[in-house]
Amino acid sequence: MSFMEFSNTEKILIILHQESSTPGRIGLMLKEMGFALDIRRPCLGDALPETMDGHAGAVVFGGPMSANDPEPWIAREIDWIGVPLKEQKPFLGVCLGAQMLAKHLGGSVGGHAESRVEIGYYPIYPVNGGDGISDWPQEVYQWHRESFTLPRGAKLFARGEHFENQAFRYGEAAYGIQFHPEVTRLAMHRWVVTGSHRFSLPHAQQAPEHLAGNLIHDVSVKQWLSQFLERWTTLSPRKLRETV
Repeated sequence: MSFMEFSNTEKILIILHQESSTPGRIGLMLKEMGFALDIRRPCLGDALPETMDGHAGAVVFGGPMSANDPEPWIAREIDWIGVPLKEQKPFLGVCLGAQMLAKHLGGSVGGHAESRVEIGYYPIYPVNGGDGISDWPQEVYQWHRESFTLPRGAKLFARGEHFENQAFRYGEAAYGIQFHPEVTRLAMHRWVVTGSHRFSLPHAQQAPEHLAGNLIHDVSVKQWLSQFLERWTTLSPRKLRETV
């Protein structure tokens, strides 16, 4: 077995949390790389696979719910994360997905001590070498009121000013990022309309700031995401790499 078996003829499992949600730019880039997308919505009753044998990786996206909510499907999805972790398949959690990953690993999820939120563009700072990616954007798009503690054994590789834990890696191939590199400008226009009621939350930015920030930072966010996905899709278990 070699890297060729993680080739772009395989599927990426996409987990979304609303009927209208899409994988955005992440989905577009994965399809450009040749991957097929297997989209599941556990919140609407879709089952998750018992094994990752048929998938090259999994991406769990965000949503308006909390990883602490009592709905049974949330607990099942958090438990399910153990499947790609055990099989050492590439895993990426985005916002809520990162919080679910952290919670699965024993971390906690909760709000800011001062009730602050991050809704808009906020600075980000790579740490510990930025996990090998040198070209980081100065600011990234955020939309969250909760974050996570860093789980035991995880390595932080990006931090923020008000929410310290912004990106981490666990093991060989599991990643969690608090920010939203998948959001295109078109999607942002929808978010600032449908989510405008959240602009009254403490320290949330207003719609014009979102759109202005997009013009300034989106090119570098897109460049970072491209570099990240190019590497993430080629990750494989240690035992497989040793046979190449």
